[in-house]
Amino acid sequence: QWQLEESGGGLAQVGGSLRLSCAASGRPYSSHVLGWCRQSPGKAREFVAGIRWGRAATYYADSVKGRFTISKDSAANTVHLQMNNLKPEDTDSYYCAVGSDLGFCHQPLRGFAWGQGTQVSVSS
Repeated sequence: QWQLEESGGGLAQVGGSLRLSCAASGRPYSSHVLGWCRQSPGKAREFVAGIRWGRAATYYADSVKGRFTISKDSAANTVHLQMNNLKPEDTDSYYCAVGSDLGFCHQPLRGFAWGQGTQVSVSS
């Protein structure tokens, strides 16, 4: 069963930065896409950023493009999300997930178990 453990997050001011990390319980396949989703209470989970493990190709939601950077540490089976120029609308619970394509926020890999997530709060 796939497990991903999120860390990082916290409180930041508008324009500030935070860094999230996601450690996988096993080594992803080269075809896997790992990344971040976010969700507010009562709202659907939405895609934030993803990285294809093998080619390290990166993908971003339009709302975070140019501000967030996703990267991977292959030796540690870990994915990072560097969040710069934070905005109040970035306030959310952030979850790490893995899938076969960019739809991982809604269709993660079979056997994947969602973690607790990590809270990001941006104050103005």
